[in-house]
Amino acid sequence: MIEVKQSKLGDGEFNRGVFATVDIPKGQLIHQAPVVPYPNEDHEHVEKTILEDYVFEYGANHTAILLGYGSLINHSYEPNATYDINFENHTFDFYAYKDIKAGEEVLINYNGEEDNMDPLWFLDDYEERMRELNEADERNDENGEDNESSSKDA
Repeated sequence: MIEVKQSKLGDGEFNRGVFATVDIPKGQLIHQAPVVPYPNEDHEHVEKTILEDYVFEYGANHTAILLGYGSLINHSYEPNATYDINFENHTFDFYAYKDIKAGEEVLINYNGEEDNMDPLWFLDDYEERMRELNEADERNDENGEDNESSSKDA
């Protein structure tokens, strides 16, 4: 159903991504990625390695390294896949958020919610986008507006 191939999204050393080998209908389970969780206080050790770029939040007190294809699925603000954390099975379960055609790259929003447009730490315009969001939040505070709905429009 899925395979790892070269992705055109990045310009890094590896440039890998996960691609559909068959048409995948919306809602279908794509992959269950087992996790290796560790306490957040141990993250300082992982930060010193390339693994820092491949970990996910796993509840309030843990971070997880995803096995299988989970950590190779790339980011998009217009994702065609989503995931649920399955704490009972210790997996991240990836589902088609939209119909995915064979040959198409499987993409998730790294912010966790499909429509969350918050800037990501690794994007070139991260600092600029964070400044814009903070300025919008400050204006909204002054005007007594709801920050959450306003920051999504930024």
